Amino acid sequence: MHKITFIVLLLCSLTNYAQDFRFGKVSKEELQEETHPEDPDANAAVLYREQYSHIDYSPNDGFVLTTEVFERIKIYNNDGFEWGTHVIPVYTGGSKDENVSNLKAVTYTLEDGKIEEYKLDNDGIFKEERSKNFNVEKFTMPNLQPGCIVEFRYKFFSPYLSTIDEIRLQEDIPLNKAEITFISPEWLVFQMHRKGLLPFNVEETSKAAKINFTSRVGAYNAGMRGSSRGTLQAQSIDLINKKYGVSIENVPAMREEAFSSNIDNYRAGISFELSYTKFPNEPIETVTSSWEAVCKTIYDSENFGGQLNSGRYFDDDLDAVLEGVSDPKEKVFRIFEYAKNKMTWNGYLGIYADEGTRSAYKNGSGNSGDINLNLVNMLRYAGLDANPVILSTRDNGIPIFPTRNGFNHVIAGVVLDGNVLLMDATNKIGAINLLEEGLLNWNGRLIREDGTSIWVSLNPSSHAQENTMVNAEIDENFALNTKVRSQYSGHYGLRHRKNFGGKDEQEQLETFEQRYSGIELNEIEIKNLENPYEPVQVSYDFEMEHGVERVGDKVFISPLMHLASQESPFKSEQRQHPVDFGYPWKDRYIITIKLPEGYTVETLPENGIFTFGEDMGSFKYLISNTNNTVQVSTEMVINSSIITPDLYQGLKEFYAMVISKENEKIVLAKI
Repeated sequence: MHKITFIVLLLCSLTNYAQDFRFGKVSKEELQEETHPEDPDANAAVLYREQYSHIDYSPNDGFVLTTEVFERIKIYNNDGFEWGTHVIPVYTGGSKDENVSNLKAVTYTLEDGKIEEYKLDNDGIFKEERSKNFNVEKFTMPNLQPGCIVEFRYKFFSPYLSTIDEIRLQEDIPLNKAEITFISPEWLVFQMHRKGLLPFNVEETSKAAKINFTSRVGAYNAGMRGSSRGTLQAQSIDLINKKYGVSIENVPAMREEAFSSNIDNYRAGISFELSYTKFPNEPIETVTSSWEAVCKTIYDSENFGGQLNSGRYFDDDLDAVLEGVSDPKEKVFRIFEYAKNKMTWNGYLGIYADEGTRSAYKNGSGNSGDINLNLVNMLRYAGLDANPVILSTRDNGIPIFPTRNGFNHVIAGVVLDGNVLLMDATNKIGAINLLEEGLLNWNGRLIREDGTSIWVSLNPSSHAQENTMVNAEIDENFALNTKVRSQYSGHYGLRHRKNFGGKDEQEQLETFEQRYSGIELNEIEIKNLENPYEPVQVSYDFEMEHGVERVGDKVFISPLMHLASQESPFKSEQRQHPVDFGYPWKDRYIITIKLPEGYTVETLPENGIFTFGEDMGSFKYLISNTNNTVQVSTEMVINSSIITPDLYQGLKEFYAMVISKENEKIVLAKI
């Protein structure tokens, strides 16, 4: 009897905690849950995500994509409140707009043992313009508090069928359950793109269907004999619908870590892109089938290739810029600098021209397509082998499969001496072959005039370099009086130009102090902020009270002072996705410390050389003492900007050794 009673009670308990994923059926058990059972550190969790996308035929509008969304989210603490805001991108750049309807959203709380509901009203719904072609509809849930649950549903209508935007199957919080469905008629053939490191199954099925429409039969116009409007007749066409279904449960969070680049590249997701159409009694029309087909379609657009074949409107200006120049490299340099100064980026990304190259040149501004297609035009005018290079920025993801919509930026590429020089005239502090870090996203696609295309690497081949010299002296109060002179080249220089350009000396000083804790600068001087082809030079002086420690007759000195790393950025035991440093880099420090009178060196750190992987990284530490002056020389090099997860443990151990070495101390003894 006791065993039977236990089983009955257990079954009742399981029944009580079974979740009902219908809208409005939130349970007390869900509201009482204080932490996620599998991930106690989670700030929130997606309890249920449902997306049903289907393409239907309308006699008035033709084929329309309808997406029905329903989500239920548990918020555990204040840091989870961000999940109480939802953003819906809406395309407005075509002949017809997308739109959102039937929005219903509720926040649920548990108050005195009773479930309370707070419905979203119009005050919590906002519309914002994000770009020339995109708006967003955003809503923020009412009465957010730790422990609450929010759920919402809405319908999204789009006349644009080329892409079913990515459906996310993994977040930086746990996802308990997701049900995804996409149905399309057989005449519209889609490519399915999986993304991420998490495996999941897609069930594909087919089902007979009909399209119903009304036509007018028997209509004629016989001139003077009269006419007839005919009669309306209902008709239908048989077809096959293809259905894709994904059901997934207990998806763990994938959180941002140090040097993650765009973590969304590695989270699970699925998307669909129209590959070709095959309507009854019509030939196949290819949309996306290969990279060559994609690039040819892009180049054939009036707002892309059409802008590269437009009439010359800058001849006289460019003739003056190139007067007396015959060297191709000098031509590239002059044209690039002229384009940067002639036009100002309006902040909108795009591979296509918005204003048109002629108007952008005349008005001095435009989107990235306007400006860099102009640059290609100018380079070609000078007889150079120049072509546009389309790419996806880091925050836009990596276009792994043939896609027109995976690219959101275009730059210029020039072939010289067998190498492709890359340029982005939207960035006024950029240089030739020095792209902003957000553009260093694997490969770009160079499209030639004949529509053929090739991949070109966006990753820099040269190291970003820091060369720093430090001269320090320990005064009678055992404080370090220090003078520092540094040079930053490559992407280090570009970063400094972004961080310090346009700031006065006081702002520069405060910005630099935020980089290094425990120091207070007396003055700072920064040179070459306006010249991207020279290293940025930084000079500053400071007094450091905590770099020297006295214990009895002993003195302990941290020779790398503020330059020593205090902790490793790699803390997790395992890594699911690659470490992305962005670019290879090399840091060199030479530090000279004059020791105080009356003391001698008792202990110096040992010299050391550490390596990581097969020439992927190294660290050298050399120290010497001559005439009561200690000199320390260090060099840390990372040769590979991408470190795969299988090498993570080695990288983590390498960093641990480096940090331990950098924090070793010199010990002085009183004479």
